[in-house]
Amino acid sequence: MARFCEVCGKGHAMGNQVTIRGKAKYLGGVGTKVTGISRRKFKPNLQRLRVTVGRGTNTTMLVCTQCIRSGGVTKLVRRAPFKLSAAEGAKAAG
Repeated sequence: MARFCEVCGKGHAMGNQVTIRGKAKYLGGVGTKVTGISRRKFKPNLQRLRVTVGRGTNTTMLVCTQCIRSGGVTKLVRRAPFKLSAAEGAKAAG
């Protein structure tokens, strides 16, 4: 199974890992040199999350953190938040 976000489809991206040695000229050195370039894989930050889908059905999905933060999914609410009754709310406000 490929590891990708089930909401936006984000998967891994390929890039280079560049190894550099030496001291920069502005710091008093003779300059930096590239001593090696190798391929690497940039992986998305995926989280296994219980998500509410449709009319109250819950499922587990593999979702990237950007979709979680942007509201692309609705997290499962395990317990309803605490609410004051109408009479107590009016008393507390006034």
